[in-house]
Amino acid sequence: MNFALIGAAGYIAPRHIKAIAETSNSLIVAHDISDSVGRLDNYFPDAEFFTDRRDFFAFYRDCRSSGHRLDFTSICTPNHTHASLSKESLRLGTDVICEKPLALSVAELESLMKVENETGHKVYNILQLRLHDSIAALRRRIGRESADRVHDVDLTYITSRGKWYHASWKGDIEKSGGIATNIGVHFYDMLQWVFGSVRRSVVHVMTPDTVAGYLELDKARVRYFLSINASTLPAAVREEGKRTWRTLSIDGEEFEFSDGFTDLHTESYRRILAGEGFRIGEAIGCIDTVEGIRSAKAVGLVGDWHPLASQLSEAHLAHGVSMI
Repeated sequence: MNFALIGAAGYIAPRHIKAIAETSNSLIVAHDISDSVGRLDNYFPDAEFFTDRRDFFAFYRDCRSSGHRLDFTSICTPNHTHASLSKESLRLGTDVICEKPLALSVAELESLMKVENETGHKVYNILQLRLHDSIAALRRRIGRESADRVHDVDLTYITSRGKWYHASWKGDIEKSGGIATNIGVHFYDMLQWVFGSVRRSVVHVMTPDTVAGYLELDKARVRYFLSINASTLPAAVREEGKRTWRTLSIDGEEFEFSDGFTDLHTESYRRILAGEGFRIGEAIGCIDTVEGIRSAKAVGLVGDWHPLASQLSEAHLAHGVSMI
């Protein structure tokens, strides 16, 4: 298969470039507004490259008129551009593999599905946590339990970021969707894939760098805490010099899934190319969840909140309990 890639200089692009190579396919052309794309030399030194989007899409059209085939477009750009670039790629005659989040709203997903139907081409979403062996095994285990069994789950994900984060598109809620979307959407998808649909959502804390709340799923009561603020790390974690901490506990027992992430993008590509990828409809649950969190009014520490939320300083909370 012949691939085009948009967002070649971005953080996640190397995983896509590697996946294209490891599935024995070809990257024909790449685009980014930044020219810091020496990473292309590792696998595809002969790929065409454009910093101007008009030139990039002109190359697309030239390929079609000359009879050369482009089969897929991989999209690794800022969140708010995913839906529009997916539509443009569909209309130019390729299928699409898009990074998370596929869109920032359910309405955008529905619009994207209409373009799929119009063009006959398909959009696939990277939902790699569903391919993690431990998570897939957990889903099978939960599926074997009685229908009325409900678990207590705590999700904590802290990945420290510097001041650059807020100065970039990631710090703009209109472009990134906020913390819940930008660093949490895969986790919300994973939780619903394992424990079922969201019945109730409460946001306890929402600041520009932290979101904490409660989700009631078909088979789980979930307290979550997501943050890019290093000061929210537990003291023991900070003392070890770590800047990232991820933990998931189920009924008080730690669920370990720290390893096994290395090749999940390549496995995602393998399944997509085999016709087994995750389509737009698979993303509706997690996008609906993060869209709801983004538009919610934070209620403060009322009800069943995540333990780390109670450790936030008054100054931190005063920085913005709610972004709405």
